Amino acid sequence: MVAGHFAIDEIETEETRILRIGGPPFYSAIAASRLGVKVAVLSKVGVEFPKEYFKVLENEGIDTTFLQIIENAKTTRFHIKYINSVREMRLQALCFEILPEDVPADLEVKAVHVAPIANEIPYETFEKLRENSDIVCLDPQGFTRRFDDRGNVRLKEWRDKRFLKKLSMLKADEKEAACIAGSSDVYKAARKIAEHGIETVIITMAEKGVILFHQGKIWRIPAYPTRRVVDPTGAGDVFAGAYIAEYLKGKTPNWCACVGSAAASILIERNGLLRFGFKNEIYERAEKLYEMIG
Repeated sequence: MVAGHFAIDEIETEETRILRIGGPPFYSAIAASRLGVKVAVLSKVGVEFPKEYFKVLENEGIDTTFLQIIENAKTTRFHIKYINSVREMRLQALCFEILPEDVPADLEVKAVHVAPIANEIPYETFEKLRENSDIVCLDPQGFTRRFDDRGNVRLKEWRDKRFLKKLSMLKADEKEAACIAGSSDVYKAARKIAEHGIETVIITMAEKGVILFHQGKIWRIPAYPTRRVVDPTGAGDVFAGAYIAEYLKGKTPNWCACVGSAAASILIERNGLLRFGFKNEIYERAEKLYEMIG
């Protein structure tokens, strides 16, 4: 299960301006589904959420039973602008929080990926999700964000031990990891975060690859050499979804990270809504990465 808000992203570059569905329940869920894992989403959207997106999710095999349409709310919405590969974000609308009562009482899942994008998951909801899952993963991006009066996104420190002490896995990018660990050194940050008792800590670094810390050992997984970066939106979420999918199959953390990097590399090279790779092409790239790390 992926828990967090869907988003409507207005993405602006020097060449284009497009409007499309986003958020971890979209990117992570489809990435995992394409690797053969059954995925449900726990989320809330407003009534203006385009109906065709439900069809897209259905066609990708995503269980939307726990996706609520809230009558008096708007779907979370971001304006995302890329300037020379630097991303600027502004929150334009925010849907209601995902509350403990939104979690089904009889929920039983092998893994839950908690992935807020705007502080929409309170601790009480996280705790209920944790109680009903064997593996609990967190992408803290929404907890490390603060929003000014205009909705501009800035980073803030976030070290809530209530969450950190109850995780199986944490995936963050370099800047988010620094907000949690208080160190911009990715190796130190990974170790410091792991001190909370987290078995696996993953720090993604775009073209510089991935730092993987697992049970006291640390590896650097290279990024797949992409032809060109067309649209990096959602790459971190795709990595997480692909990693978790392989982990649930009992694969080694190194292999899972290679699959995550491979899946993300395909996404960023393509245009359009469904930029995801399929299993065979993801595995082909993952095998090349795996050979590079020995």
